[in-house]
Amino acid sequence: MPRYRLTVEYDGGPYRGFQAQAALPTVQGEIERAVKAFCGESLRVHAAGRTDTGVHAMGQVVHVDLAKDWPASVVMRAINAHLSPAPIAVLNAEAVSDDFHARFSAVGRRYLYRILNRPGPPALERGRVWHVKARLDAGAMDAAAQRLIGLHDFTTFRDAACQARSPVKTLDEARVECEGEVLLVRFSARSFLHRQVRSMVGSLAEVGRGAWAADDLAAALAACDRAACGPVAPPQGLCLMSVDY
Repeated sequence: MPRYRLTVEYDGGPYRGFQAQAALPTVQGEIERAVKAFCGESLRVHAAGRTDTGVHAMGQVVHVDLAKDWPASVVMRAINAHLSPAPIAVLNAEAVSDDFHARFSAVGRRYLYRILNRPGPPALERGRVWHVKARLDAGAMDAAAQRLIGLHDFTTFRDAACQARSPVKTLDEARVECEGEVLLVRFSARSFLHRQVRSMVGSLAEVGRGAWAADDLAAALAACDRAACGPVAPPQGLCLMSVDY
C-alpha cells in the first residue's frame, strides 16, 4: 500500500485543533474528507503533532496510505482541489517507504510564537499574533529563555491534560528576537509536551513586563509544579514551522 508524506499549511483559527473529533471542525477531519472525495477511501491521516485549537502551521507533516499507486503530484493537486476553500493547503507530496511515520520518524520540531507589542490592536494580523499593549523587553526575555535550554523536567510548563509518559524533555533552542513591533519567540526540540510552548511564552512575557526576572523563570522551571507557571499565552500567536526527519 503506497505511503505519501504531505507537508501541510493551515490557519488553525476556524478549527478545534488538528485531531479529528466527532461533529467538530478539525484540520485532520478536513484532510481526511478531502482524501475520501479524491479517491473514495475512508482512512486515518497521521501527523507529526496535534496542534491545539487556534494554532497554525506552515510545515505540518502528515502521512497517508492509499490503495492505488498515484503520482505524488496528482495526490497533491487532488487533495488541494477538495480542500478548497478551507484554509488548508498541501504544499508538497512525495512517496515514501512504509517505515516512514510522520510522528515517530521525526527528530525535531520547530515552533514560532509571534507577539505584536504595541498599543493599537492588530487589524491585518488579527488571529495570527498575541497582542500585548505593555512594552516588553525582548532582550530580557531572550536572556531568560536561555535558562530553559537543555534537558529538564518541564512539569511546570506541562498542561494538566498532557498524556506524555514523561515530563523530561530536551529543549534545543529558545530565542527571542524583535522585528519592529513584533517579538519572535522561537523554540526547537525533538518533541514538546502539551501546551509547553504557550506556557513558556506566557512566563517569558512576565519577564518582558518586568514582573519576573530570569531567576524567577529558572525557579519556576525547577519547581516542577504547574502552579508555578505564569499565564499561558493564547493560541493564535503560535505556528508549527517545520518538522525535521
